[in-house]
Amino acid sequence: MLADIGLFIGTRPVWTQAASHRLVVATVVSLCYASILGTGVLALVVRRGRSLARLDLCVLVTAVTLVVCGLAMNHHGSDESVLTTRAAHEFLAGHQVYGRPWPLLFGHGVALTPTMNGGYDYTYGYPPLAPMLTAPLLWIGHGSAAATMVATGALIAGTVVMWRMLPVPWRSAATLVCLGFGLLPTYARLGYPAILACALLVPVVMGRPRTGGGGRGDVVRAVCLGAACAAQQLPWFLAPFLLAGVYALRRGESGGRAAAVAVGRILAVAATTWLLINAYFVVSEPRAWLSGIALPLTQDADIHGQGLVGISLYLTDGSDRLAWYAHASLLLLAGLLALFVLFVRRLGPAATVLPWCAFYVATRSQDGYYLMMTPLWVAAAITAPWQSFTTAWQPRPAFLRGPRGRGARVAAVALLLAPTAVAVSVAATGSPPLRMRVVDARRAAHAVTGLTVGVTNLGATALSPHFTLTTGQGMSRYWSVASGPATLAGHAFARFELRPPDGRFLLPWSGVRMRLRAVSASPMTLSSTDVHLAVARP
Repeated sequence: MLADIGLFIGTRPVWTQAASHRLVVATVVSLCYASILGTGVLALVVRRGRSLARLDLCVLVTAVTLVVCGLAMNHHGSDESVLTTRAAHEFLAGHQVYGRPWPLLFGHGVALTPTMNGGYDYTYGYPPLAPMLTAPLLWIGHGSAAATMVATGALIAGTVVMWRMLPVPWRSAATLVCLGFGLLPTYARLGYPAILACALLVPVVMGRPRTGGGGRGDVVRAVCLGAACAAQQLPWFLAPFLLAGVYALRRGESGGRAAAVAVGRILAVAATTWLLINAYFVVSEPRAWLSGIALPLTQDADIHGQGLVGISLYLTDGSDRLAWYAHASLLLLAGLLALFVLFVRRLGPAATVLPWCAFYVATRSQDGYYLMMTPLWVAAAITAPWQSFTTAWQPRPAFLRGPRGRGARVAAVALLLAPTAVAVSVAATGSPPLRMRVVDARRAAHAVTGLTVGVTNLGATALSPHFTLTTGQGMSRYWSVASGPATLAGHAFARFELRPPDGRFLLPWSGVRMRLRAVSASPMTLSSTDVHLAVARP
């Protein structure tokens, strides 16, 4: 019933959009409404388990139909799909894919990724599986439709596999979490490679406690893990937890040598799969490929997200120690992995959730990093319960054993998480290195065409500031510096003449917070101040 009700989410906008010029799609959506209503009635009426199982299948088919209708109406994609499509074109043409900027792809509604050095990243920064799968579909045309079709097709396939592998009473959970809420289909229509990675991880985590026992299932899981790591970088963070869990389970059953062999076999197959997918790029453009797949970790993109970085972005006027958020993220990932190994019998089922906690303290803590992996949470909850880990091996030095070791175990948890807390505190308590004051604002009607800003460097380190004016979350496009030094020496003062990127900046109504921000890349800093230029409401 919950899965059936979940299909209502986002359905009316698709029907409204289709009713004006695509009557076939609108008709199909109307039939899906009938299916939802009929299934809702039957779910409360039928009495046999087999009949309910058939209703689960009906809900799944209806959900898939609605996802296809949504793709038919909205396949223009986003910056992710645009870059994937361009990379696919270059791959087919035999041209270099990585390290090539494509600035003409952006603008006109396609989002930019600003970096702390005052520029934007126009290059493809993901492993190559998504472009390779997109390339055969480029004949479809229509901009980035091929990339969005690959992501949506992967989501549907992953949902069907998860639905089929789940115990019968739980199958509707796959429909609900993958398709019913409308979140993942939206990301799929935007062409996110992470959706492809998530779909490939579904067979890996389904029945995870059986992994390492040998047989064809291990090979399939290892191949899917390697392919997922070749689709997007998020599986890189999950893989150590999965392998640590395999080792603990198999060592608890068969000893350390057998566990090491099992993990080594899985790792070898996964690595081979990953290398085969990447082989062409390893040979043709090794340096560009290596820097390209590492780009999300090295590009110094602007801070953004819903995590603790918001302290410096919204609650204070900035920080001169932003890099410590990144340090905190790595420390938390390492600490959680260590805790997972030490307490695998308790934390074993949470292997598919723990890695994403590290992103909450990162410089870019967007919820999409963990939202797109939520099907794996459900798979773990149903097919990897805590009972599966009761015999898992976990290291227990003498001081951690028995009732007397309880205090030591608590201390171990605190010790492993303390570095993260310290790093976050260092980042959040940093002070803005620049003091900024708007000296003059040139207006035109309800817009600003330029700002004169007096800037004082409060620290001893020279900074190269880049400015932007924002009225909402995140960072807006950078303003150009018409006059002013490129580098402001320590304890120096200068005036900067700033120009908006489109020649004019529309002022918001009064009551909307407007912030002038300045960032620098080395060191990574943020300085912000409120600007009071809003237009009075009529």
